[in-house]
Amino acid sequence: MATELRQLLADTCARLFADRVTKELTESAEHGTWPAALWQTVEESGLTLPQVPEERGGAGGSWLDAHVVLTASGRFAVPLPLGETMLAGFLLSQAGIDVPLGPLTVAPVARDERLRLARDGAAWRLTGRAARVPWGRDAGHVVVAVAAGDGPTLVGLVAGGAARVTPDRNLALEPRDALDWDGAPLVAVAPAPALDADRIRALGAMVRAAQMAGGLESLLTQTARYVSERRQFGRPLASFQAIQHNLAVLAGHTAAAAMAAASAFRAAERGDPGFEAAVAKIRAGEAAGIGAGIAHQCHGAIGFTYEHHLHFVTRRLWSWRAEFGGEGEWSERLGRQVCARGADRLWADVTAR
Repeated sequence: MATELRQLLADTCARLFADRVTKELTESAEHGTWPAALWQTVEESGLTLPQVPEERGGAGGSWLDAHVVLTASGRFAVPLPLGETMLAGFLLSQAGIDVPLGPLTVAPVARDERLRLARDGAAWRLTGRAARVPWGRDAGHVVVAVAAGDGPTLVGLVAGGAARVTPDRNLALEPRDALDWDGAPLVAVAPAPALDADRIRALGAMVRAAQMAGGLESLLTQTARYVSERRQFGRPLASFQAIQHNLAVLAGHTAAAAMAAASAFRAAERGDPGFEAAVAKIRAGEAAGIGAGIAHQCHGAIGFTYEHHLHFVTRRLWSWRAEFGGEGEWSERLGRQVCARGADRLWADVTAR
């Protein structure tokens, strides 16, 4: 039954995004226009907080439901902070804070950045700077996670307009803004004993891995279609052995990224996605680098033109590959974990998953 419901969810996402995420809308978003109507439709459809409990404002589903939506959002290059809103909503629910309506984002996202919370009577105030916050200018609220010394992580909710915004963008022209707070009041704050910086970063990596897996599915579909339709020397490009080989490589990487991402979300549903999230981010990042190269090679020059849809996906893949840690960071972390546990445990650790 759960599988059938998720298939219905996948079909709903595909129909909605195929209908609403047009080339004109994507271009408009890249030029700085917030797609308010699309957000409203997605939010009203219950797709923004699928894994957040109903009593906190979500749909009461699971991380596996979130995986379906995020994969679809990557496949259709949806210009909305869906991953950020899901992550922010989860952090709030872990702290027992009700999740507000509207787009959300999280801060800080850089590994070494720190924010400060201070009491002001019965209230709390936030000070500090967070760089390259996804959709910082458009978020109705920002969810901050602050280490509280030896105590549990504090999760706070701050209004989006409380920060000074320095606009910036990634390669996909998605907002990645610097936010500066100087004693900004918090709407709510509470401890979240189950969270720490490493787990939050792993969840962010897991979210990006799912979006990248969806993007790779789009590359495979677009490339297979193009080489079947495009003719050279009187034959479809798909009839050439070199093209067939490249498509096979792209298909293999797409499948591997999808499986790794799905495994991470299953681990998140069990409670701790650390190992699987690291594997997923590494595998999806490697696949994105190779897959984007193959897609552009098969499309030739047309894939780089602004009129073609391909680059909307590949630019997101290149951008997401570096966010919440790239392959190097996660490979080093996995290597340290393996060394700490000892070589004799490696096979058992891998096969137990």
